[in-house]
Amino acid sequence: MRHLHRDKLLSLFEEGQHAIIYMKGAELKYRYDTDYEFPFRQESNFWYLSGVNEPDFHLIFDLTSHEYHLFAPRRDANYAVWHGRVKSMEQYRGEYDPDHLHWDSALPKVLNKLDPDRIYCLNEEQAEYIEEFDRNTPIDLDSLEEALTHCRVFKTDWELDQMREAARINNIAHTEVLRTLAPGKHEYELKAIFDYHQVRHGLLQDAYNGIFASGPNSAILHYVENNRQIREGDFFLIDAGFEYEGYASDFTRTYPANGSFSKDQATIYQVVLDAQQQVIEDIEPEVGMEELHMTSAEIMMQGLVDAGILDGRVEDLMKNDIFALFFPHGLGHFLGLDTHDVGGYPKGVDRIDRPGIKYLRARRTLQPGMVLTIEPGIYFIPALLKPALEDETKSKFLNSSRIEELLSFGGVRIEDNIIVTEEGYENLTEVPKEREEIENVMSK
Repeated sequence: MRHLHRDKLLSLFEEGQHAIIYMKGAELKYRYDTDYEFPFRQESNFWYLSGVNEPDFHLIFDLTSHEYHLFAPRRDANYAVWHGRVKSMEQYRGEYDPDHLHWDSALPKVLNKLDPDRIYCLNEEQAEYIEEFDRNTPIDLDSLEEALTHCRVFKTDWELDQMREAARINNIAHTEVLRTLAPGKHEYELKAIFDYHQVRHGLLQDAYNGIFASGPNSAILHYVENNRQIREGDFFLIDAGFEYEGYASDFTRTYPANGSFSKDQATIYQVVLDAQQQVIEDIEPEVGMEELHMTSAEIMMQGLVDAGILDGRVEDLMKNDIFALFFPHGLGHFLGLDTHDVGGYPKGVDRIDRPGIKYLRARRTLQPGMVLTIEPGIYFIPALLKPALEDETKSKFLNSSRIEELLSFGGVRIEDNIIVTEEGYENLTEVPKEREEIENVMSK
């Protein structure tokens, strides 16, 4: 199916130009100055086009003939001793099906034979590498990245199937964590359960550093220590996913550790759930992510007013950026070969310099084939709320006694993975999120 990705990319370049695209695959990485190898994971653009998840490869696309040249590293017996079998050219050809397959030492010769008028590269590092063999040909550093971003934003049917499989296994792993959760366990024990169910289904690469956060740690947006003991009365927030064939899953759920929502937990959780469910229902082509973000914030502000945590009209709360005190991150992001996938800000679109929305990772109008996350949240973050309680303008909207009671509450985030379709959306996430369903699963 990678040939469809290549065709898609090449269709974005002007026909008939005597030019090439050059890309360098990823290399093995080591921990500081040791021989400790980090698990290899191919650079996403290279993987998207080639399907090669091995180190030290290169590729060239000839824009005149549309032929694909793949360059493989020549391995020796010493490599076989330490890393395993050395593949033959026939094996590489069978796996990756290029038009032309070469050893990497042939790169200068092929480059000289093609003799392009222009070379398209992704970045300065790759441009500097190819300039070692050709110092005269002009290099374009803008067009390739823009074209690849466009391609990767709109998923093919094959890509969507990979993401459905990643989500299917993520549904299993998240649900098993829910079944296992109990006070007295450590956050890392829940991480071990989650990782186990991913690996037993054949997924070996986490899509990002998973968050397994209990109590006040659940209000730390990118918490990764995962070492606290879970206590009675805590919320437990899990934000984690693995990759299938390079394609990420990314779910978040927040549960009562003891299996039963307290009054405050139930109230705040439901506010977040109501916001998430509404904006998911609003998803359809031509809807803007910015619009969905602000809708979710308004719903959550009204919920906190109804709960007696905030005072005032929602319009005034929004105008004075009170929502940003409780919802400081963006509603969601694109998802694909990277968890925070490319394309959220197309050329000419800038971030809005406003609290609560400046961290929105995708400011675009939704179109079929896009895959994104929807993840509203409410957090009680002392570093934001304590200064606000002393601020003359902001404090008049805050019920100080209630907020003081909730400063160690933590946070709630609920995140689903969504495919935008012609008709509306497809939700890939099937992990329980209704309060009654969560309590029923945990009681068994």
